[in-house]
Amino acid sequence: MADNKRKVSAQSVKGGAPKSRSDKAAFLLEIGTEELPASFVGPALENLSRLAGIFLEDHRLSHGMIQTMGTPRRLVVFVDELASRQTSILQEVLGPPKSVAYDDRGQPSQAGKGFAKSQEISVDQLQIRETPKGVYVCAIKREEGQQTPVVLQQNLSGLIQQLSFPKSMRWNSSKMRFARPIRWIVALYGSRPIKFEIAGISSGARTWGHRFLQTSRVRRNKGEAVKQAASYFATIKRLRIVGDPGERRKIIQTQIEALAVSVNGQIYAGNKEELLEQAVYSVECPQAILGEFDPEYLALPPEVLITSMQEHQGYFSLVGRDGGLHPRFVSVTNMKIPKMDLIRVGNERVLAARLKDAQYFFQEDRRQTLADRVNKLKEVVFHKKLGTVYQKTDRVRELVASIAQMNARDDLKEACERAATLAKADLLTGMVGEFPSLQGIMGREYAKHDGESQEVSVAIEEHYLPRSPEDGIPHTHTGTFLALADRIDTLTAFFKAGMVPSGSEDPFGLRRMAFGIVRILLERKIMMNLIPLTIRSERLLEAQGIEGGSSVSVQKALIDFLMERLKFYGRTVHGLREDVMDAVLAVRPSDTCDLDDLFSRMKALEHITAKPEFDPLIIGFKRAHRIVQKEQWTDNRIQSEMFEHETEHILHTAVGEVQRVISECLEKKEYGEALRALIGLKSPIDEYFVGVMVNAPDQAVRANRLSLLNTIDQLFLKLADFSLIQSQGS
Repeated sequence: MADNKRKVSAQSVKGGAPKSRSDKAAFLLEIGTEELPASFVGPALENLSRLAGIFLEDHRLSHGMIQTMGTPRRLVVFVDELASRQTSILQEVLGPPKSVAYDDRGQPSQAGKGFAKSQEISVDQLQIRETPKGVYVCAIKREEGQQTPVVLQQNLSGLIQQLSFPKSMRWNSSKMRFARPIRWIVALYGSRPIKFEIAGISSGARTWGHRFLQTSRVRRNKGEAVKQAASYFATIKRLRIVGDPGERRKIIQTQIEALAVSVNGQIYAGNKEELLEQAVYSVECPQAILGEFDPEYLALPPEVLITSMQEHQGYFSLVGRDGGLHPRFVSVTNMKIPKMDLIRVGNERVLAARLKDAQYFFQEDRRQTLADRVNKLKEVVFHKKLGTVYQKTDRVRELVASIAQMNARDDLKEACERAATLAKADLLTGMVGEFPSLQGIMGREYAKHDGESQEVSVAIEEHYLPRSPEDGIPHTHTGTFLALADRIDTLTAFFKAGMVPSGSEDPFGLRRMAFGIVRILLERKIMMNLIPLTIRSERLLEAQGIEGGSSVSVQKALIDFLMERLKFYGRTVHGLREDVMDAVLAVRPSDTCDLDDLFSRMKALEHITAKPEFDPLIIGFKRAHRIVQKEQWTDNRIQSEMFEHETEHILHTAVGEVQRVISECLEKKEYGEALRALIGLKSPIDEYFVGVMVNAPDQAVRANRLSLLNTIDQLFLKLADFSLIQSQGS
């Protein structure tokens, strides 16, 4: 009964919500801050939009469109047509059973009176409700909605405190955490300011414009009044603020492309979107300018110039029609002033210093060969539990040779081993120390300078590919084999040490590495059994004294991990069904893990499930499968002379023919053809179940029929566990 007393239902009251436009007004919340990091602003606006929607729903405030926008100095949410009052609700609270609330004469008992008093209503207001548990009394209470300004005043500080950032700070005695100190807050419902306080800042109706472009000293010091929430956009525009990130993006893109065309070039596409995103959230009043640098720096590898301009300054690189770099750049500033040349000269001076440093690193690094640096990798720790980078290099060299051999490319073994030996040596160079993102790229350049072969040089760069899910994969065989060896060694090492990703935690990026293995194997069409390779990898770790979990547990956990990444790839890249992928993986032999082969089976099965005759086939198969499973029948010995019905002969003949076709198809890995052969069994299976009763009185006949069904079951299981496939009617 105590549980029933706590049961509450709520519903909107008709007429509770505003009916006319006059009952609605726009709402504005602007959180003014010191400059936020560009990478914080976009995610913060997404978070603010989500939280605002939840806030309005939780507080029963009907509304129109929610819009968020922001700059480095402000996060803004604007709500159109926000109701002037909360929606009123009716609450239905269940009380004690009717038999307890009233006595035999129908008069309220002490329990009934007590319940009515607790709900602050009179006894005669109690109502009767029939529930699945019986007849109960209940109290119906109307909760009137509060006025919107009151709700906002009481709760907006809580909304702001829910915002989260990658890093937060405290800056005053309030001890509130936020990305950067809050300096002002604008909160308006229509023309009415919403007063509240957070982190020592009182909300109001005054905003601040551009830090440098406001013409009035008064405005800089005291801000500008926002008279109406709906007039906010016009107000900040007057204060030289482009508040909408989308509008800033269009302005920046138009400006940078026009500047590039003016010198017969175009913006380098490789990092354009990333730099655009950074520029959009770095400025409030964008103005692009064109600068140049000394052409002598074009002697550096183009990746060095592009990376230096991007990482140090956020500059856009320019290329010509031939793809070669121009000795020019485009930067995006936060203001437009009459003497923009002053800013341009300053940008050029800063970039020149950076490029001078890069030139120095490039020249100094080439004084020592990569081969001469390898021995120093003994001083670089890969992980405290997993030895040094030198030890990892030794393991990868052994693994990549095995991979070349497994793929019948003994001709590449020497190049693979040489590339593995040198692959990590550029970690000790000054250039990679300055720009870690250039590892592999600088290895390629320095290997070329040292006289290494093109194959080895390219493989050093490619073994880091793909760096991200969207990145390209290695193009050369040597680079491909080295990329696989490096990732397999890393995964095996961390799994052996027990450092396995859990939940959303993956500090070592192991999911990304496993996904890279999946992509390389599938997109390069490499058929290779990973199990002996991972066993070999584990033995190499143990030979170096690196111990951990048992081989069986490590292998199982690692293969399961790769299977999950395979399914993720199938689901996100090819849209494969979960049940289809599970059906294929369920029949994978325990000693085999060929991702390309498994994926080919998945795609073939996915394709065949779309055929109209597939679902009826599955219905018949599952019937046979259930019978075999129920009887736990394992005998496949069939005696055709014991057949009593024509459908038995027909099915037996059809199964024999399909067995032959499937054996040939599996040998050739033609899984689509094999599955199409199975579909041919639909009619014989259906007719069989119509013509005979499996559970025949004669035990010998019954056994013979079960053996025929088991043969069918085992035939299907050669391709997938079809009992896991979800189909209509199953």
